[in-house]
Amino acid sequence: MPKTREHVIPLAIAERILKNAGAQRVSEDAKVAFSDILREIAEEIGTHATAISKHAGRKTVQEEDIKLAAK
Repeated sequence: MPKTREHVIPLAIAERILKNAGAQRVSEDAKVAFSDILREIAEEIGTHATAISKHAGRKTVQEEDIKLAAK
């Protein structure tokens, strides 16, 4: 029995993003890989945003922290 994985970015959303970017068809493996990569990028941005908020003397991550971290 295959093991199911939980994805932070649902595979249907990953497929929709890729199709909006111009893909006609998207394989299951591509959806999984794209979802995994997006999760990694999001974690990096979250880590940087957290550091920015701590540097500013805040415990709360704010929108501006996310935008700055994403640059």
